[in-house]
Amino acid sequence: MDLKEKTVRKNYIYQGKIVNLRCDDAELPDGRLCKREIVEHPGGAAVLCVEGENVVFVRQFRYAYGEELLEIPAGKLERGEDPMLAAQRELEEETGFIADLSPLTVLYPTPGYSNEKIYLYAAKNVRRGNRHLDADEFLDVVELPAKEALSLVKSGVIRDAKTIAALLLYLKS
Repeated sequence: MDLKEKTVRKNYIYQGKIVNLRCDDAELPDGRLCKREIVEHPGGAAVLCVEGENVVFVRQFRYAYGEELLEIPAGKLERGEDPMLAAQRELEEETGFIADLSPLTVLYPTPGYSNEKIYLYAAKNVRRGNRHLDADEFLDVVELPAKEALSLVKSGVIRDAKTIAALLLYLKS
């Protein structure tokens, strides 16, 4: 069975600095018409950085959830930006670490309504550089043993999807 849905018309409702919102007219595989609400996002890049026995995290307040989250370093891609270069930039900006990166996977965090892709990388040849946060970034760097980080996933303290996926991929290998 062909499962593909066809876009009949893209209807932009909002075009912002980070996301665009559409309510498209689409055609289902059986020919019926429907609406599809889509959040367009340029994507992101994130790095699982292990320094010695410790995983490097950032703790920051996430406005949408109204709470602080423990996450791996990450950031939004600029339109057309190479994800690996973005990941290297974010790692250094947020943590002060510099590293060579190898791809882990590409995540689709919310496929029901967004086209966002998050490119996950693992750091190797980690060395210290200089941290330089963006003017609107406020975060703490936290280093935890990998086993402790995994227990924080199991206990629900770490809830960020990209962080959980990166940790599980790393610990599985």
